[in-house]
Amino acid sequence: MVYTKVSIIIPAFNEEATIEAVIERVLAVDINLKKEIIVVNDGSKDKTEENALRVIELHNDKPDVSFKYKRKDNGGKGSAMKLGYSIATGDILICQDADLELFPEDYPNLLKPFFQNPEQRVVYGSRILGGNTMGESAFYFGGRLVSLITSILFGTKLTDQPTGYKIFHKELIPILVNAHHNGFEWEAEITAKILKRKYNIKEVPIRYLPRKVGKKLRWVDGVKIVWTLFKYKIQS
Repeated sequence: MVYTKVSIIIPAFNEEATIEAVIERVLAVDINLKKEIIVVNDGSKDKTEENALRVIELHNDKPDVSFKYKRKDNGGKGSAMKLGYSIATGDILICQDADLELFPEDYPNLLKPFFQNPEQRVVYGSRILGGNTMGESAFYFGGRLVSLITSILFGTKLTDQPTGYKIFHKELIPILVNAHHNGFEWEAEITAKILKRKYNIKEVPIRYLPRKVGKKLRWVDGVKIVWTLFKYKIQS
């Protein structure tokens, strides 16, 4: 299978401090494919839009790179991702958080399974396989618990279900866009639906640098995520 373009969707909500650096680092990574960078501003109240548009304007004439920018009312990460996927035209789709916790420099390793196995359709980056146990313990153990529940329910062996790096083949776009949920539980929903359809999720080690303050995930989101996993296990 020949791949020519990767779509990189960057959902952003009040990320004025990091959005420029994220886009710059995405641009700098050499993946030997065309890049379509899609920034979805999920109703930010700060200078996220101003800063994003400034760096886009600066690089708008780069060869083999195209940009799309969308602004929407705040609706949650899932809603932002669904909008981004709905306008993506790449062969492979990468979710890139705008907070600099993850490393775009890991793209080559994340994309490698698609080139090694023509049947591969889903790759998740694993902070656990990458040896990352740092950060706030509640988030670490919460993520391990969600991954364990996912593995038990769907008969798989995932180490990092809540990972920010979820990479998909374009044939999965209908699953991603037509998902019901709009918040953080969107990720649990699509994972459940992908596993129920018997897609193999390949995990690849990634690096992780947790932000010190400002994490948007709360304990109530964890409850919603677990409930979503059980819900889609039961639903036909």
